[in-house]
Amino acid sequence: MKLHLRQIPEGDTLHLEGEENAEPLGLEEAGVTAVSPLSYSLDVGLSDGGLFATGRLAVRVRMECVSCLENFERDIVVDSFSLQMDLPSGELIDLTPLAREDIHLNLPAHPRCDSNGEPKCPASREGVPGFDRQPAQKRDSAWDALDKLQNKNN
Repeated sequence: MKLHLRQIPEGDTLHLEGEENAEPLGLEEAGVTAVSPLSYSLDVGLSDGGLFATGRLAVRVRMECVSCLENFERDIVVDSFSLQMDLPSGELIDLTPLAREDIHLNLPAHPRCDSNGEPKCPASREGVPGFDRQPAQKRDSAWDALDKLQNKNN
């Protein structure tokens, strides 16, 4: 998502919309694979010696479920992408590193294939014979055992 400062009309915003290769996002570092290009719809402008951009970013990714270890796909969407920065020294600006950061922040820390209302994860224990949703019986804690020892010494 590179743009030339001279493309931005003075006192107005420039609307950018399109798709870019998702490889520069470095999603493989997070154990995720992009299966679509990065799509964007941004309004970019100049204000008080700085640059601002607002808009939407989206990319479809493939990731592994932490429960069943099966691959699944999910759209990662940043509806409120927003940045403000000082004007760079050059005339060419690359917004990709900033978009990369927002996409990474929206990746789930523990992806589950059933987290978006999808059918139940095959590794889900609901409906498995012998699985009891009742809490385990309360066990004495280590402090209880120490309290009993202290009471015997008194």
